Amino acid sequence: MILVGVDGSDTSMRAAAYACGLARRQRCRLVVAYAAPVQPWAWAIPGATPMLDATHQEVEAGLRGEIRQMAEEMRIPVSFVSRRGDAYGCLRQVAAEVKADIVVVGASTQAHHAFAGSVASRLVRLGRWPITVVP
Repeated sequence: MILVGVDGSDTSMRAAAYACGLARRQRCRLVVAYAAPVQPWAWAIPGATPMLDATHQEVEAGLRGEIRQMAEEMRIPVSFVSRRGDAYGCLRQVAAEVKADIVVVGASTQAHHAFAGSVASRLVRLGRWPITVVP
């Protein structure tokens, strides 16, 4: 079982394409996880929560469509999982639930991750699954 995390960024979509190819070569199932971020400040702005929920649903629907198309082209079985929360926590939880053999993520492009640690580096430090980081 291969797990890949996506968020719509270029690096995450490259990671999804890599994971699709890996699943095809290994003849195994692919699980795609999308972690919709939670904005702690949303409660303070009237109308922000429904707007953010609608935006996350649109992003999720777009990602599901792209992943479905990739999976059909490569003829691999795929499942799509969507959660609310931070990417690290969601990927860790989904990987444990599906008993992932490997986790694939895209490289972070955010500068503050050099100090705080990226999702990939935090998963590597956890040491439960092999992690592949796609640039």
